[in-house]
Amino acid sequence: MSPAAVSGSRKIPRVAVVGCGDWGRNLIRNFHDLKALAALCDTDEKKIHDLKKLYPEAEFFSSYAAVLADPSLEAVAIATPAEWHGTLVKQALLAGKDVLVEKPLCLSLAEGEEILAAAKGRILMVGHLLWYHPAVLELKKLVDEGALGRIQYIYSNRLNLGKIRREENILWSFAPHDISVILGLLGEMPQSVQAQGGNYLRQQIADVTVSLLSFSSGVKAHIFVSWLHPFKEQKLIVVGDKKMAVFDDLETERKLVLYPHSIHWKNQFPVANKAEGSAVAVTPVEPLYAECLHFLQSVQTRIPPRTDGREGLRVLKVLQECQKALESHFPIQSQGVSLPASSRKYFVHESAFIDEGVEIGEGTSIWHVSHILKGSRIGKNCRIGQNVVIGPNAWVGEGVKIQNNVSVYEGVTLEDFVFCGPSVVFTNVNTPRSEYSRKKDEFRSTLVKRGATLGANCTLLCGLTIGRYAFVGAGAVVTKDVPDHALVVGNPARIAGWACECGLKLANPESNGYSCECGKNYRKDEAGRILLQDNVVESLS
Repeated sequence: MSPAAVSGSRKIPRVAVVGCGDWGRNLIRNFHDLKALAALCDTDEKKIHDLKKLYPEAEFFSSYAAVLADPSLEAVAIATPAEWHGTLVKQALLAGKDVLVEKPLCLSLAEGEEILAAAKGRILMVGHLLWYHPAVLELKKLVDEGALGRIQYIYSNRLNLGKIRREENILWSFAPHDISVILGLLGEMPQSVQAQGGNYLRQQIADVTVSLLSFSSGVKAHIFVSWLHPFKEQKLIVVGDKKMAVFDDLETERKLVLYPHSIHWKNQFPVANKAEGSAVAVTPVEPLYAECLHFLQSVQTRIPPRTDGREGLRVLKVLQECQKALESHFPIQSQGVSLPASSRKYFVHESAFIDEGVEIGEGTSIWHVSHILKGSRIGKNCRIGQNVVIGPNAWVGEGVKIQNNVSVYEGVTLEDFVFCGPSVVFTNVNTPRSEYSRKKDEFRSTLVKRGATLGANCTLLCGLTIGRYAFVGAGAVVTKDVPDHALVVGNPARIAGWACECGLKLANPESNGYSCECGKNYRKDEAGRILLQDNVVESLS
């Protein structure tokens, strides 16, 4: 394929690449090779400075609005962080531009439907790159021709010790490619999805996920993605009742191999018969070059691209269902319909508001007019009272009780069995102003450790740690870290004694010994720390 394949008798479209990061540079290179690169847009002046040396013929913009206002630019290719896709795509379509956007189309199904409504008369293409890979196109042909027989099972591994993203989790970063291929190979949407995963590096961002898609045809597919893997692996395996196909994108020569394995039954027992695999010949073409070429041809001919907005919306729907299943730990019925409230293992009052992207543990109850914002996690067996706001991105452990009129802001972590009395006040910035906004690095986190009690109407300045089983008296204003088991009262709060795990004040019959009516005994070490058996608690600094 060559630039001539784009133009024919038509003028080559002029494309602006928006977002000049790692992937944006790949788009820039390919559109340049196809003689279609007309402009680059990025707010990073250093990136623009470096790219001017490589592509002096292109125009350079720091304003996206200026790109959209330029009538000579017919199309834009968007390679920004995923959280910006929806807004930028919609603006470009409404400005009369054709659009190629990197996956995913956007981050919500509702926004995706708005984008499709805005795309009437325009070319909208989503960068599901594998559909421009010659090996995947050959695999699709084999499936359609019946060379593999009846498809039984598909599974994919997309693993790496890769670049960790902050704006999206591993599911949204890696899985769209494989979801797109699986839906296209089968030609159907899943009936239900299940998903599990783990958040190891950041509390609210999954680093590893496994998703299971179940289809009405009986096919099941699983998708394993991780950026915490010791080596890179990108495989898609399709199991048919005649043959099995393995697409390995890291292979240089044998990218697509067919295995005529078979299963025979002997004495009512299945016996596997293995056979040598044979490589399928594929045309050696860079998939991204083929993708960019396909986009230019669609712009010229006005024929919808292979991965158009509707295909992007189907992938987005499955992604959203996987995300819901990941957060709820229960299977999600497909087509955007979740399990009924009667199937939940927690209680939410009908007047409460629960955002998408919230994890709520079994046995938890959330009462009148409370609001749990996106990205927040609430553990098992918690009691959330009336008019409580949690989040976004707050972390609440198991067995926590939060009484009425409390706001648990982003950056606040409540460990297991913390008690928050009515109208407890958390803060998250030391110098708040209404007139002046604060940067993210000016916000301070607050940690309340296991079993601590925060009395009614107490106030905690941000950036503090409240120790294990500490007891903050009603109305106290806490301005310093509070050690484990400390009983603090007043404004500013001061240590007025020590509290047992059970909540009673400790008696001090000896200079270094403390006891509680419940039978537990404590002692103070040379550093002034309170010890219960092997538990060590630091004193107030």
